[in-house]
Amino acid sequence: MSKEIKINKTVYDKNAYERLVDTKFSQIGAPPTPQQKLQEQPSVNKFFKLYNDLFYDIPENGEIDSHKYLIEKSSEYINYEANSEEILALQNEIADLRQQLLTEQKRIIELQTSIDINSELNNPNS
Repeated sequence: MSKEIKINKTVYDKNAYERLVDTKFSQIGAPPTPQQKLQEQPSVNKFFKLYNDLFYDIPENGEIDSHKYLIEKSSEYINYEANSEEILALQNEIADLRQQLLTEQKRIIELQTSIDINSELNNPNS
């Protein structure tokens, strides 16, 4: 009970074979072309959509992959110092308040001891 199986074989010469058969490994681990890489990159709109989707999954702090890292890198890129004018004004105000406090503390000591601290500091031997 054997069956006869017919096998057809098509033979191409070398030139026809190279034109008709794709011999490149295009589907098994071939590296992407630069064009493919560009197409795979998210657009700015896609990036911000992903960012909004992942917002609460991103850790607040961390050396990398965190909100703090994004802020620092972006601030560095645009040369941005957050609230620098406000910080400078507050630092100046703190310095003025410290000077006022020192003046008032001297005045309290003078009133309590009836000694002029400024003249004592300037003339310690008198």
